[in-house]
Amino acid sequence: MYTAIDLDTKLILDVALFGRRGTDPAAAFLHGLTEKHDLSDAEFLVDGAGYLTGLPRLGLSGHLDYVDRNHIEKWFHTLKMRVDRFHNSWVGSRASVREWLEQFVHYYNTQRPHQSLNGQTPAEVLN
Repeated sequence: MYTAIDLDTKLILDVALFGRRGTDPAAAFLHGLTEKHDLSDAEFLVDGAGYLTGLPRLGLSGHLDYVDRNHIEKWFHTLKMRVDRFHNSWVGSRASVREWLEQFVHYYNTQRPHQSLNGQTPAEVLN
């Protein structure tokens, strides 16, 4: 699973599930991200060689940042727990996974208040 989040607003920018890990899936995920968002001022805090190799393919740069990594790891753990709960009742189609991920992103971005955002949702912070 590949995920992008804005650390300041806690907005999930994108989530995608690939059958494997590595440079090609990371580059494909990043390419899709560049088509949806302006990443000209983005700072990529990446956690693996696939990203570090994939970023230059798209003219982007990134680095490992262990200060913010704890925030990312905590957030990713929460996402993984939710996916694992879903996976237990998963009917198996990639379409159902994409649909569930889209619904989760919508819920997380627009309906779930965040303590770190003073009870606002990420979408409210952007407005």
